[in-house]
Amino acid sequence: MRIATLLAVAGLGLPHSSPAARPRLVVVITVDQLRPDYLERFRPQLIGGLGLLLRGGAVFTDAFQDHAVTETAPGHSTILSGRVPAHTGIIRNLAGVQDSSAPLLGVRGPGASPARFRGTAFFDWLHAAQPAARALSVSRKDRAAILQLGRAKQQVYWYQAGSFTTSRYYADSLPGWVRAFNAQRVPFKLAGAIWTPLLPAADYPEPDSEPYEHAGHDFTFPHRLPMDSAQAADTLIDVPTMDSLTLAFALAGVRALGLGGRGATDLLAVSLSTTDAVGHLYGPESREIHDQVVRLDRYLGWFLGQLFVRYGAGGVTIVLTADHGVTPYPEWARAHGHPEARRVSLDSVLRDVNRELDERAGGADWLVFDTGMLLAPDRAKLAAAGVNADSVIAAVAARVRAVPGVARVQSFAELARADTLGDPVTRRWRHQVPEGAGVELVVTLKPYSVWSHGAPIAEHGQPTDFDAHVPLIFWGKGFQREEYGGRVRTVDIAPTLARLLDLTPGEPLDGRPLADALAPRN
Repeated sequence: MRIATLLAVAGLGLPHSSPAARPRLVVVITVDQLRPDYLERFRPQLIGGLGLLLRGGAVFTDAFQDHAVTETAPGHSTILSGRVPAHTGIIRNLAGVQDSSAPLLGVRGPGASPARFRGTAFFDWLHAAQPAARALSVSRKDRAAILQLGRAKQQVYWYQAGSFTTSRYYADSLPGWVRAFNAQRVPFKLAGAIWTPLLPAADYPEPDSEPYEHAGHDFTFPHRLPMDSAQAADTLIDVPTMDSLTLAFALAGVRALGLGGRGATDLLAVSLSTTDAVGHLYGPESREIHDQVVRLDRYLGWFLGQLFVRYGAGGVTIVLTADHGVTPYPEWARAHGHPEARRVSLDSVLRDVNRELDERAGGADWLVFDTGMLLAPDRAKLAAAGVNADSVIAAVAARVRAVPGVARVQSFAELARADTLGDPVTRRWRHQVPEGAGVELVVTLKPYSVWSHGAPIAEHGQPTDFDAHVPLIFWGKGFQREEYGGRVRTVDIAPTLARLLDLTPGEPLDGRPLADALAPRN
């Protein structure tokens, strides 16, 4: 396949096809950090794949990731499992799939597997009903590719150092089609490539001169990839072209594997990560995110058009959603009427407490803080050293409550007693934290404040609607073209697909079938 073809953004055609009893392919597209307001803000300019889904799908305008740590790994774990992170076991982002016992194939990088994922997912139910069913999951991120399929050992690939790879959990070697795709070395050939806006400047109302973006440098168009080819391959993840490459790789896999060609319904899961990268670097109010979404629309138009050519429009069922949203830059928020917006860090508090515990119990990371969760990994060792862990945790809670930007601090016991119906923040924390996970306290920030993780970027990870509100669209035969306003959740996706295909989930689910969106059966 030529590079020009890989990066194509051709218009979308809809070929006619005869109806089938069930789709040949279920396509689940997860756009990392896609806020639903983007689809409305930019809607007149969405003439490709996003526009197609908005015009012809069952569109849920009030959909949410209903858990507290709105990050990539927990969010992806909900989409095709039908269960919240407290039940999937994926409660932390970076620790979601890391696994040194499952090294990568052909490239260097952290090993990864779904070893921490608990229970089953949609593909397991599909495979139980249709043993010939197969799945392909593709993403720029390892956790995004892996967690869509649960623990299933199917075709799962992600991007690392200029190539698509997988881990030894899934295979001992890369198949020929993956090696052939990587051999084109597209990311390396893009050294020096320039990202300029797709549309005329007058079509972007956002300012292109905010110095808080991109850590204060390279915050105006055009943006250029490094001239060094290896650096360009690494930096590609921050520009829209990464999404087009991911879609081209997914399409190459569809063709090589012959998905949808054996009489069973197959699954294609594609997670696109560039909106997350651009959103972090430039923020949700930037000209860059506007252009990213417009380009994503065109890329998806080309991609879906290729699938329709292969399967017919009636042979494909499509789901579009996101793993989380994002909170605006605090600098933007303060300039727009929210002077209390700030970046919050608990590093000094934790450093002081761990130093005190080191003096009493020996050196260790006694307390660990991760995106709103305070963990005590080894209470037993503290007790053996004569330390009252409950007293330590209570003292930490008092200190954290005094940190500017902190709204509330709750213990696990307090979460268990709290009202989850009238208090969405507590409900989302209950959906996040399972008993026995070592989480001692959960910390929620005030509106428009974000956790500081070093680099001054736009952030997500809070149990707020900024971070939890996501798009949800079902498109294809079996779904009614309509806009729905009732509140739904990403855990409803898997049971809805199960109802469509008459599948039996492998265990009790947290979600429910969205029956209103399903077309009546004859």
